[in-house]
Amino acid sequence: MKKNLILFVNDLQKESAAAIGRFNKSFGTDWRPVVIRDSASRAPRSRCDLVISCDYRKPEKIIACLKNYQDRLLGVVCRSEKHIANFAQLVPFLPYLKTPSKESLLWSTDKVEMRRRLKAYDPSITPKFMAVNNAKKATIQEIMTKLSFPVVVKPANLSMSLLVNLCHDEIELTNVLRKTFKNIVSVYQENGRSEAPRVLVEQFMTGEMYSVDVYVNAHGRIEYCPFVEVKTGRSIGFDDFFGYQQLTPAPLNKILEATAKKVTEAGIKALGLRSVTAHVELMHYHGRFKIIEIGPRLGGFRTKLYELSYGIDHALNDILTRVSRPVILPKKIQGYAVVFKIFAKREGRLKSINGLNKVKQLDSFVSAQIKLTSGEYCRFAKNGGKSVINLIMFNRHKTALLADIEAMEKCLVIKLS
Repeated sequence: MKKNLILFVNDLQKESAAAIGRFNKSFGTDWRPVVIRDSASRAPRSRCDLVISCDYRKPEKIIACLKNYQDRLLGVVCRSEKHIANFAQLVPFLPYLKTPSKESLLWSTDKVEMRRRLKAYDPSITPKFMAVNNAKKATIQEIMTKLSFPVVVKPANLSMSLLVNLCHDEIELTNVLRKTFKNIVSVYQENGRSEAPRVLVEQFMTGEMYSVDVYVNAHGRIEYCPFVEVKTGRSIGFDDFFGYQQLTPAPLNKILEATAKKVTEAGIKALGLRSVTAHVELMHYHGRFKIIEIGPRLGGFRTKLYELSYGIDHALNDILTRVSRPVILPKKIQGYAVVFKIFAKREGRLKSINGLNKVKQLDSFVSAQIKLTSGEYCRFAKNGGKSVINLIMFNRHKTALLADIEAMEKCLVIKLS
């Protein structure tokens, strides 16, 4: 029987569907996407024509649902961080596909377990840390014994810097932990996380931040996409860690890039990842690279950034990696691409976004996605909020892009009521 079905966990992104179509047209294949989703999910029905509805909590149901498809399955893809736990549930029932192990998926989506395995493999690639489950005085004292201020408090299973806070002293740490434990359950629910909430406290690192997506084949061989330079909200005056600016190609010299790749490889090996695209965030800290986190998924906006700057079909390469096909990785730079996640300067209800029409007239403008509408409440990422607007810009010339970035930052204003 012909193996031509690509199984997608819970949802099929437009980018992935389009990538399959391009590949079929170019190579004469007949690949078809099929979505498997939890029958208990209230999420909108997938845009895929072929959908398998299954109760993830009952192994016998998973077996029955997949029985008639096993001989036709070519690969399995999970693009969303919030669906990785479901992916891990399905892995034992997909024995004939190239997949990451269930354990590696769970380790790489839980920052506590991730830190433990990174430390066991090579303590030099991870900051000092401690897992906590309350804000009691004894816990605060233990943190201060093991770590030195400043420290960062973060949830174990959330992305986009949600509920990530910096603490400079005992009072701040106590208040942040109390607030985190008060809000964490609702923020997990808002973001569709099925894991039990956990909290991590780790040593604060300051330095230059970079990220990279990598393709890891079934034997652990790694192929690297271009590095991305990341600037957080702290770089523009926010007391927040959201990723404000992501620029590629990153200004890394060959020596630093080689060092970053070595640390990235150590992190991938520590977690035992294989047959997956991984997103890796690193901090160049006191002359060394340390891993902020590794996720078994594509990084945010990477499909567009890599397409614009290098002509890389990232969505297709993600699928090719999971079906043990060679990826297509152009090396020639086409230009410079950047993504901005823009937050309001303070919290409050959105009144208007001014200057966007002027931004759209800039030569480097590519697209704008407004995330909140008038009257909705704007919150910082550290309080569980998300950006008001996301911008993508591109120019073949870096100086022209930088000039347009400066113009954008001057004229775009978010007004609150």
